[in-house]
Amino acid sequence: MAIPTDERAPRPVPDGVVLSVVAAYAAAFVLFGLAVEPPGKVLGGLWAILTTRDALLTDYFGVGGIGGGCVSAGLLTLAAAFVYRRAGAPMTGAAVACLFLVLGFGLFGKNLLNVWPIVAGVALYARFRGEPFRVHINTAFFGAALAPIVSEILFSTTLAPLASVPLALATGLAIGFILPPAAAHLFRTHMGFSLYNMGFAAGIVGTLVVAMYKAFGYVPNPVFIWTTGANLLLSAFLAVVFASMAAVGYGLDRGAFRRLAVIFAAPGRAPTDFVALAGFGATLTNMGLAGALGAAYVLATGGDLNGPSIGAILTIVGFAAFGKHPRTIAPVMLGVFLGALSRAASPGDPSLTLAALFGTTLAPIAGRFGAGWGVVAGFAHASAALTVGPLHAGLNLYNNGFAAGIVAAVLVPVIVAIRAGLGYRDDLDAEAAAAK
Repeated sequence: MAIPTDERAPRPVPDGVVLSVVAAYAAAFVLFGLAVEPPGKVLGGLWAILTTRDALLTDYFGVGGIGGGCVSAGLLTLAAAFVYRRAGAPMTGAAVACLFLVLGFGLFGKNLLNVWPIVAGVALYARFRGEPFRVHINTAFFGAALAPIVSEILFSTTLAPLASVPLALATGLAIGFILPPAAAHLFRTHMGFSLYNMGFAAGIVGTLVVAMYKAFGYVPNPVFIWTTGANLLLSAFLAVVFASMAAVGYGLDRGAFRRLAVIFAAPGRAPTDFVALAGFGATLTNMGLAGALGAAYVLATGGDLNGPSIGAILTIVGFAAFGKHPRTIAPVMLGVFLGALSRAASPGDPSLTLAALFGTTLAPIAGRFGAGWGVVAGFAHASAALTVGPLHAGLNLYNNGFAAGIVAAVLVPVIVAIRAGLGYRDDLDAEAAAAK
């Protein structure tokens, strides 16, 4: 559909408005949590969440109830939004993705206690470099992927508090300090074809940290908390959230629906900022559509809506501002679905549900090389995501991002080589330079 000339350039939405919209969705989770459970139970749930171990897979709905989990995630995101405002950070597509990632993982692994040492570590790195914190603020909150390491040490039963508290703080600060340069370097490995670059970097760093602790005899025990039975309640809430995104997007930009064509035509290879490309209104509409597709996949395959799966759906929502759209995520989800069927596994199993949702980090492969290669990427990811977890002992929340980085690093050069043999020319370096 052609976009009318007078609507080609969307009116810029001030950063304060963008941040307010994101904060409003965080507040909606707080209100929903208080609506489904009484305040006393919510407070007890919050305490339980703050003091629990957070290794994969820890569903905060199972630890602190649906009310406690939603309130915890909402408050954490509001706190992060406050930091963004104080830092004067621009509300780009990456910032929107990061804050929705905080909201999503606030349901299973990040909480109001364990993220701050890592954020502070990134702030120290920024100070060391003589750069403003806002330059690295996305890295700081993306880097909270390794927040479970802080909780694991802090609440260790084998260490006295006099040792566990300073060790947890020191480890968090060290992780935050080394993540920015590590992530910047490792981006070259997958060339932007995995959107969760921090997941890949955190997987490498987490593997190193866990290896060091294991060498000194500290071996984390596995965790698996996965709740069921709330699909009706949670699907109704998500339906309201995603429908409101389309409505608000249209309210901000009457050309939002037409401008979706611009987003759907984009390959989505990182960095692709849909807010800059098509405006915040169209981006917000895309976020609602992508989230609805993710939720529909879970329900259609017989999966469960809970903390981890909604966290994965919200990750899709966030990155629908920074590289994902329905046309490119659907092939990857289909690939994971086929991967499950190929080994007679249920696509609705917890690990495969999360692989399908988080595996959409590989959407740029479908966007750049076609839907068929997106299916291949999803098929490969279905196996990779189930095998890399032991390397970091479940202490990297972005396990699928780690696996997807490996898949992209191996698969993309193979795709390029095959296409070269068929007469196609793929100058990825030139494309990356143009994107920047």
